[in-house]
Amino acid sequence: MRDDSASVLGIWGSFRQCASPSVCSDLQQSDYKLPGASKWRRLCQQPKYVSCVALALGLILILSTVLVNEQMHMSSFLDRVAASFKTEGLSVNGTDGCDASRNLSSNSSSDLPDNSSSCRQAADDIPRGMVVATTDLEMRSLYEEDEKKLQKAKKKNLLAMAVGIEQKQVVNDIVQKFPLNSFTIMLFHYDGIVDQWQDLAWSNQSLHIVALHQTKWWYAKRFMHPDIVDQYNYIFLWDEDLGVEHFHADRYLKIMEAEGLEISQPALDPASVDIHHRITRRHPRLIAHKAIYTKTCTPKNKAVPCTGYVEVMAPVFSKAAWKCVWHMIQNDLIHGWGMDFKIGYCAQGLRSEKVGVIDAEYILHKGIPSLGGPHVNKTILTQEDSNSVNHKIGSLHDPRQEVRKKSSQEMLAFQNRWEQAVRDDPTWMDPYAKYAKVEMDHINNRAVGAMH
Repeated sequence: MRDDSASVLGIWGSFRQCASPSVCSDLQQSDYKLPGASKWRRLCQQPKYVSCVALALGLILILSTVLVNEQMHMSSFLDRVAASFKTEGLSVNGTDGCDASRNLSSNSSSDLPDNSSSCRQAADDIPRGMVVATTDLEMRSLYEEDEKKLQKAKKKNLLAMAVGIEQKQVVNDIVQKFPLNSFTIMLFHYDGIVDQWQDLAWSNQSLHIVALHQTKWWYAKRFMHPDIVDQYNYIFLWDEDLGVEHFHADRYLKIMEAEGLEISQPALDPASVDIHHRITRRHPRLIAHKAIYTKTCTPKNKAVPCTGYVEVMAPVFSKAAWKCVWHMIQNDLIHGWGMDFKIGYCAQGLRSEKVGVIDAEYILHKGIPSLGGPHVNKTILTQEDSNSVNHKIGSLHDPRQEVRKKSSQEMLAFQNRWEQAVRDDPTWMDPYAKYAKVEMDHINNRAVGAMH
């Protein structure tokens, strides 16, 4: 660019010299004759042409400088334009990398990563060093605390359950299997009763959330965002009707890590109520298994539920898997039916390798009706006539039938949404496309059977 500018300035100087009468006179008297010299002499004798040429050269110089500068900085210019139209959102990985300075002794901007520009987009109204993308579920003291001891005492895993007071003893038995020094306990009270849990030793150290007649998936979508549970390595999202006589959480996680599993569940005791899929049944001679082999589930058949399958009853997720699963939970499909056939997409690898059932630590599915709230299995009296004998006899109302019907409808709705999403996203490639139809037929048959 400097060489070009020098050339232009040199030409400009020549024209200025040419505009001088003495120079023009020298050119006329020169013995050296250039081609077209008469034209130059005429131009020199008419200053208005010199001014036009000079103006044109000046414009060319200015335009060339602007174009070169824009070309050199085009990438940053496009970034600024894209950023101005970019909508705020969360990736499947959960955070935008803004949380670099959390809980550090030094919170200076020099410690922040190079990707701090994303922090500015997330919260550009505050200094970037104050942006904290994640939080946790740890309860803090109202008084002065030793920060080092607090960090050391942080729980590494989470047990979350939707519970009702009628299953208080069963829930207590479950919690006893989860060491409180490594697990945070979070209970979702779907019946609205909290005070009656306070006599349990672990209750005051646990989190209690109340919303009437909601499922664990409804709670999980609203209270277990990946940025909130980011500190936990493993997340247990369990039902309340499970027997845990042959289960211990710490031993379970050691096996899960040793087997390289990102998503798992404890095997079901053969004595369990409602074993819907053979892959979840315990194999006494195995530590863990990732597939089941039958006449239809051959070694070459990698379709769910032959492999890569866990039920929504007692799933366990790694942190990375949960970040994906949380986004899969539909806001209005609260029962979670149908998700078990798609959870393997969040396995952080091949679902046939990263999803499994652990046999060495197994549970009993008791099949206790729940989720209906305090009116479940209660006698609902008719109101036709307060003096009628019907007031004394009453009628039995079982809301579980309606729950099961809605669950089946949600299963079909989830599958339909998945298929529509696949059609609407041509950039997404399904790694299990060849099994899609088989799995869809299985879900449809299961849903139709459950509604009858």
